[in-house]
Amino acid sequence: MTQFTTASDGVPLAFEKEGEGLPVVLVHGFGSSAHQNWKSTGWYRSLAEAGYCVLAMDCRGHGESGKPHDPQFYGHDRMSEDVAEVMDAAGVNRAPVVGYSMGGFLALRLAAHHPERVGCIALCGVGEYYLRGRRIADEASRNSLADALLVPDKSHLTGRARMFRDFADQPGKDRLALAACMRAMSQGLDPEILATIAQPVLVVCGDLDDVAGAAGPLAAAFPQGEAVTITGRDHMTAVGEPKTRLAVLEFLRATEK
Repeated sequence: MTQFTTASDGVPLAFEKEGEGLPVVLVHGFGSSAHQNWKSTGWYRSLAEAGYCVLAMDCRGHGESGKPHDPQFYGHDRMSEDVAEVMDAAGVNRAPVVGYSMGGFLALRLAAHHPERVGCIALCGVGEYYLRGRRIADEASRNSLADALLVPDKSHLTGRARMFRDFADQPGKDRLALAACMRAMSQGLDPEILATIAQPVLVVCGDLDDVAGAAGPLAAAFPQGEAVTITGRDHMTAVGEPKTRLAVLEFLRATEK
């Protein structure tokens, strides 16, 4: 059942807490929601069967959470604080955090700003482009993608722009809110900061993911980084791949020991 809390700046935040056992915090990707990213793809069920409690949130601008249309309400620092505030509302002090794509960016910010809240981190759909190359957080790239979310006629859009626009056009999504969120996306944390994240970090990417890039280079940025590559999956399909869930579950079990 969906529950709600209110962020410190007044934006409503929706979340679900299901099951018993050690809580695992799930943070979805851009344009998605807890239901689309995690529940409909089998993550709730797999985590519950493994004995975990699921704490899954809708990021602001997404799902059932509030959807401001002003970029000043977004950015990764603000949105990572939302994760901490949802944990507070759910009575969870410290937990493993699993983030997909944008959710992975937020997990890293949370670990950097509030390391005491994060037990371990699984970054799915986040890879070497977090460090270099084709990064969505590049200002020109994110503004171009935000513009693509708003143009009246999308027929001329190609590549990533068309992929994100088609995703944002799905029923129930607010393209104005998503464009504001896209414009406010933050640059990745510097490698010097990543090197201070002491928790175990798993990086999982599909080998066809040209949005995130390869898993290995990002995993190498962490003192306890581990990389897993999912064969035959891209940025949109790796999240629903059972091998992705299996890799994360094995990682969670290993970090409990």
